[in-house]
Amino acid sequence: MRNTLIAIIITFLTIQTNAQIWDFDGVMRLPGTVNSDAEETLPVFSKDSSELYFIRSFDKQNKGGEYDQDIWTSYRQADGSYTDCKQLSSLNSKYNNGVIGINTTGDVLYLLHSYEGKKDLEKGIAVSTSKGSGWSTPEKIEVPGLDIEGDYYGYHISNDENVMFISYKGIETFGEEDIYISLKSENGWSTPMNIGSSINTSGFEMSPFLSPNQDTLFFASNGHGGLGDADIFYSVKKGSWTDWGKPVNLGPKINSSKFDACFSYSKNQVYWSSNKETERSDIYTAYFIYPPPVLISCVGNDASVNQGADGKLDATVSGGLPPFSFSWSNGSTDEDISDLVKGEYTVTVTDAYGQTATSTCTVGEPDVILPEVVVATFKNLEFIHYFDYNKNKLDIEKGKLKRFIKDIEDQLKEGRTSITINIYSSASHVPTKTYETNEKLTQIRAENMKYDIIAYFSKKEEYQNRVNVVIVTAIVDGPEYIEDAANNKKYIPYQFVGLKTE
Repeated sequence: MRNTLIAIIITFLTIQTNAQIWDFDGVMRLPGTVNSDAEETLPVFSKDSSELYFIRSFDKQNKGGEYDQDIWTSYRQADGSYTDCKQLSSLNSKYNNGVIGINTTGDVLYLLHSYEGKKDLEKGIAVSTSKGSGWSTPEKIEVPGLDIEGDYYGYHISNDENVMFISYKGIETFGEEDIYISLKSENGWSTPMNIGSSINTSGFEMSPFLSPNQDTLFFASNGHGGLGDADIFYSVKKGSWTDWGKPVNLGPKINSSKFDACFSYSKNQVYWSSNKETERSDIYTAYFIYPPPVLISCVGNDASVNQGADGKLDATVSGGLPPFSFSWSNGSTDEDISDLVKGEYTVTVTDAYGQTATSTCTVGEPDVILPEVVVATFKNLEFIHYFDYNKNKLDIEKGKLKRFIKDIEDQLKEGRTSITINIYSSASHVPTKTYETNEKLTQIRAENMKYDIIAYFSKKEEYQNRVNVVIVTAIVDGPEYIEDAANNKKYIPYQFVGLKTE
């Protein structure tokens, strides 16, 4: 199955220097009432991730009837499900409609918008601004040289409003449908340019989606091999907008033997459309897991004599994913280096996922008077929170957790060079239908806490490579369940997430 309208936008905080994702967990159809007997595609979230915009097709309630595509909305609940869906009536017409972009402040929507043209139905793009209680009438955006005559096309606008990806069959197309790019300047949008054969093939490439730091492009294709009709891939930008790395398949947890496309993500969850279980596409979700952050430290051994050249440096890597490569400021690519004179040396490690970390060490020599170093002693900190049933997430900016994070910042400001935050998570034996298993619930609690802590400290340059977050345990514990879920005193002590520094 292939949709005629595909376009995606992203509105979440990236916590890595690249947008690569290590693994996925908790794959399921979106809970709630978003999925129906009709077809649901193109999930796009509001700035605060509370409101979901999506396209529903083959629904007789649509303005243009069953074969029209309308914008629908739904609000996310605390348990991850979605409320009853409503049409975004003010922005829907009798033709095909969809939300394809939201700016960083959340007050501008970019829209898939169709117009009656001289030759056929013009498949354009429009913009609407917030009026407080609603949205303004869509205004058409002019893209020079864009003339889409085929049935298959899609758009994506970056949240800085300066990059537009378009998938369609054009003059320079290699196959059935290629991805093009148009860039915005003070003179408007540029003529669309094919992004090249690294991504585009003799098949079709569609549903483009750019990471917020604009280094990674996600897209669907049937031209790079894979598991089925269309698979979702990603490619890392190497230089210009036409220079991309080899596409990587997101794997069998996301892709199926059927049609998979419309990939997006919000906070630490991914979303996409697939017809792997039904005739028409539904929206699916999963939690994503970043690779464990790579860290490096080094220890120096001084030269044995003044002006000697027999100093040594030993590097130690933790986290990350092997194999690792090393680059020293003196040109060496070995992990440990020797035959060194007095001086300062910097090493950068790169892991298999492209993550990097840097450390600097000094080689000394005898007869150098060094200032006395006073080493401060810092106490370790602890925090614990007990959850209600099925709850899995805390606000890092509120309550006792905010105080815990503030105490860590204070220690770092006062001279603590680095700190490790250990996470201990637990779920009781009371059954959970929301997360299928209690093992999955306790793991999600730990992953949510890890994600939020890393995201918080990654925004502060002075704490880079100084905070390490480790999930120590994620268990199911406590007395066996005997049909007495109301007995909070019995089970709540085993519904927690705890933090301890070292």
